[in-house]
Amino acid sequence: MRRPETLWNALQRQVRHRTQWCYTQSVPTTRPRYTITDTGAVRELLDDAQRQWPDVRDRKELLLRLARTGHERLDLARAAAEAADLRERQRRALAELQALVDWDAVRDDQAWR
Repeated sequence: MRRPETLWNALQRQVRHRTQWCYTQSVPTTRPRYTITDTGAVRELLDDAQRQWPDVRDRKELLLRLARTGHERLDLARAAAEAADLRERQRRALAELQALVDWDAVRDDQAWR
């Protein structure tokens, strides 16, 4: 004996997006995917990027440029930190050198005799 179809079952059949399927199964990657909606803070970032690069109309391209620009800034910050670290190591080495050398003897030419 067949059960009568409920309204819910009838709607399930009619509304196709209610079926469960995943289009990403056929995409060959194990890398994570990101979904970014152009609202709120992201919208403000993209609007600012649009003002910065008025010739770019594609919001996806603006998002990629923002990411590249951020990456470049990180590289600059890393390079600046490495340069500061190098200067500090040089300063310490010179300070140690000053403690090891008898500069009065060098000035008096005694070190060369």
